[in-house]
Order: sequence, then C-alpha cells, then structure tokens
Amino acid sequence: MQSSEKPSQPSRRKFIQAGALAAGSFFIVPRHVLGGKGFIAPSDKLNLAAVGFGGKGSSDINNSFNNGANNVVALCDVDWGLPRVKENFTKHANAKRYKDFREMLDKEGKTIDAVTVSTADHTHAVVAMAAMQRGKHVYVQKPLTHNIHEARMLTEAARKYKVVTQMGNQGSSNPQQKTMVEWFDKGLIGKVHEIQIWTNRPVWPQGIPVPQPAGEPSADLDWDLWLGPAQKVGYTPAYHPFKWRGWWNFGAGALGDIGCHIMDIPFRVLGLGYPTEVESSISSVFLKDWTAEYNPEGCPPASHVELKFPASSKNKSDVKLVWSDGGIRPFRPDFLPVGEAYPEGGENGMFMIGDKGLIACGMYGDDPKLYTKDGKKQEAPAKPKPVDGKPWPENGHQILWTEACKAGFNSKEHKALTSSFDFAGPLTESVLMGNLAIRSYMLRTPKADGKGFDYPGRQRLLWDGKNMKITNFDEANQFVSRQYREGWKLSM
Repeated sequence: MQSSEKPSQPSRRKFIQAGALAAGSFFIVPRHVLGGKGFIAPSDKLNLAAVGFGGKGSSDINNSFNNGANNVVALCDVDWGLPRVKENFTKHANAKRYKDFREMLDKEGKTIDAVTVSTADHTHAVVAMAAMQRGKHVYVQKPLTHNIHEARMLTEAARKYKVVTQMGNQGSSNPQQKTMVEWFDKGLIGKVHEIQIWTNRPVWPQGIPVPQPAGEPSADLDWDLWLGPAQKVGYTPAYHPFKWRGWWNFGAGALGDIGCHIMDIPFRVLGLGYPTEVESSISSVFLKDWTAEYNPEGCPPASHVELKFPASSKNKSDVKLVWSDGGIRPFRPDFLPVGEAYPEGGENGMFMIGDKGLIACGMYGDDPKLYTKDGKKQEAPAKPKPVDGKPWPENGHQILWTEACKAGFNSKEHKALTSSFDFAGPLTESVLMGNLAIRSYMLRTPKADGKGFDYPGRQRLLWDGKNMKITNFDEANQFVSRQYREGWKLSM
C-alpha cells in the first residue's frame, strides 16, 4: 500500500510555520490580539482522520478532537449503520466520509496530519502501515496488532517514516503508575520474582462452536472490507460489531483485550524485555458427556499462561509472569493481609511480588497499594483532578499524542509519550506470546493407531525474541504471523 506522496515532503503545518517566520521579519502580532483569549490558530490544529469509530474509536477520535482544538477532516468506517457512526457523522458534519481507508488516504492524504485506528484487531496493522507510509502520525487501539510479526513491523515502520505514535492503552498515562515506579525504584518491595495478573474477560461468547453464515449484511456494511486481510467467511452478527474478539481470524481473545492494559504496568516498572519461555493450559467446553469440543478457530473460555523473563537492568531477578482469564484469580499472596480486598473486587488486577513486599493495582494501574514484609501499607495519591482540559483517563492519553504530533517526531513531547510504538510494540509482542502458546496447546494430530489424538504443543516453548522464533517446536511458529487474504498484504 505504498503511496506516491513522500513522507519527507514539507507538511502543511511546517509550510504555514515557515510563512509565519518570514512574516515575523517585518512585524509580530500577538495571537491573543488576533483571536482573543483561548484562540487557537489554524496552524496549531491537527487535521485528524478516524478509521473505525463505531465503537471505542468514537472516544479516540473525539478525545483527539479535544473540543475543537483540532479538526476532524475525514471519517472512515465499513459500517455506516452503527449508532456511533451516525452520531459522529452528525457531530463532524464537514468531515469527508469513506468506507475504504485506502480510498480515504489516497484522496485526503495531502490534508490529513494524523489518523486514529480503532478497527477490529485483524486490520490494525494494514491500516496503520498505510497511514505511516504516507507520513501520517497514528494512534492505534490495543492490542497494537493481531500477531507478533505485525507488532515488530509497525515498531520498525514508525522509526523509518519518523511519525509520532501511541497505542490506545490509556492506563499507561495514568499518573498513579508513576507512584509504582517510585516505590520499586526505592527498593520498597525488593527484587520482583513473580507477577500475578487476572481478568474476568472474556465477557463475550467464547469457546463456542463456529458460527454459521447468516444471510447477507445490511447495505450499510461492506463485509468484504470488514474482513480485510482475514480469511474469507460468510457474514454473521456473531462476529460483527463486537463478538469478533473470540475468534482467531479477527481477534486476540482475553489477552488481546486486557493484556496491553495490565501487563503494561510490570513492563514499565521492572523494565522487562522479551520473554524467553512460555507455557499455557486452557479450559474446555463439553456439549456432551466425556467429549470436549475441539475448536482451533476460536479462543478458549478460559486460559492460564506462564511467561518467563530474564533479569533486567532495573530488576536483578528472573521473573515469572502468570496470566489467568475467564474469571479465575490467583490465591492470596503471603504479603496481602487477610481481610484486605483484591483490586477491583477480584475481577481484574495485578500483584508484583518481591522479596520485601508486593504492589497491587487494578487494570489501568488504578489505586495502587504497597504491602511490605513487616506489615506496613501505603496507598498512592488519588488521581489528580482535571487540569487545563487534560484529565485522566477521559482524554489525556489522546491529547498527549496530539500535542506530540504538533511538536514532531524528535520532540521531547514524543519522547515523553507513555506508549509510543518503541514501548508498545515489544509489550504487544510479549502479550501475544500468550496467544501463541494457547494456539499451540490446541494443535492435535491423530495417533498412529487411529485411537485418539496427540497434542504436541502442550509443552514449555522456548522463544528467541530477537528473531521471533520458537526454537524447540517449529509448528508453533505458524502463529507468529498469519496468512493474508489475496489482495491484502503487509509490507514496509
């Protein structure tokens, strides 16, 4: 999806800035004189486009719009019948409307500065790559990509095209995360050797038989565009608009939904790199006695994953990270006093367990608490109240991205972003390692005698992060990337 428009060409905004500097050789008129208090010059506004805004994307584009601090010039969604799509067409009545993001980028490429990408997981990479190749800054919902190879490619592409990037794990901009970093850096919990993470996801149908096609979609929905690079299947409302998360063709399951939120915290606090080992187990569904449903196309109803990380420069200990979904939470660790509540009532949360104590928090890093070996407890300060229109989590994460876009690729604003692709890419790779293990666990081959099956992927898998390769079970490497449908591919 290369474009003839070169990223190195001067942007509209730089051209305006250059003109302003030239004019300044003769006279300078303060902006407040021209436009009054609170006036934002047109040259200080980003021209934004959204790809996917019928769900979470609605808040992504509107938080970036920031009550008119920026312009929304183009809106793209494959389904114009969704309520939030209709609402945003009304709200941004002057924005050009598209169903195909490729057409939008080709026709509006000279106008657009930055793009929010909030589609289903399987199209994140192709949309973001097409935008970056045209020199557009991108904000991409979590998980950054559908698979590990795509995450590596987007990370490298952001550097190549020198664009400002942010992944939509808004908890990374939660100021309470800084408290956890400070606690650890002061040595209050010692060296961390274990991380326990849990979630109540999936909260959508999962572990069920493959849905059958259900007729034709409405005229509002372009089903072929919705499928994008995924393998072609018939339309069914069991996939769109939300339930796609539970199917490997489109989604990344519970890990894809929550992993980039909550695993972000130990990655940031401990400075973790690529894992070296991964192992999983999953629950099964029994629709008849003694016979478990075998459905390698769908995510399981619950899973348990263990990742191992080597010691980092910050944390001088190997770390075991244990992930549990499907509503299964870990047992109470020793440093958590009896009677103390689990984060979020036990639905979603994290424990970082060291040799001197532990840190506990909720899914977005909310309300961290520190428990030490000697029985002491600390709580993080409450989240600050909104200041200058930049509250957390309502819109701060997106606003910080838009301000960095205005400042540019090499700016301190971009370097200060909490989830640029330099951080979000490796984080996403590690999150999706869990899915690689789950899908390997589901592989089966008939036994030689024809009686039953062998499950060769039910083992500890060894990972070479630099080269993105499982070294002891080659069949698992099919899940590092994916087969792209004809007419779709990902390239830099």
